[in-house]
Amino acid sequence: MDKMSRNSKNRGPSTGPSQRQLRAGELIRHALVEVLREEEIADPALAGVSLTVTEVRMSPDLKHAVCFIEVLGAGVTGAGTAEALNALNHAARFLRGRLARNIDMKFTPDLKFIHDESFNSAAHMDRLFSDPRVQADLHHEDERDEDRGGEA
Repeated sequence: MDKMSRNSKNRGPSTGPSQRQLRAGELIRHALVEVLREEEIADPALAGVSLTVTEVRMSPDLKHAVCFIEVLGAGVTGAGTAEALNALNHAARFLRGRLARNIDMKFTPDLKFIHDESFNSAAHMDRLFSDPRVQADLHHEDERDEDRGGEA
């Protein structure tokens, strides 16, 4: 039995990213942050915009990277975020070339930039938890736990 079939037998259908993918993603994320900090991208949509690279997910063959971006700054609207992402995706080949100088990988992955929605999800969860009805339910649960002697 060859090495490839032996490894594929041990893995389930949805085990998530491998350690290799996670390490490569972090390597790309750190290098991309440096490139974005040092390089001037001549696009008006990126002028004066601060970006955070929150995560980079690598394909299993490490040839494609999906870069999750959050646009920071006061007054940045959804349209501003979309324009910044369009500018980054337009400059992806340029950024890939600069990235190749900063990483030690056999292949420099193709880059795709998308908006990181996790910040919006967290804000939505905060709003839900601060709802008076939810607070009343939580308070009611605490009282029931006390009545039972703190057992769950």
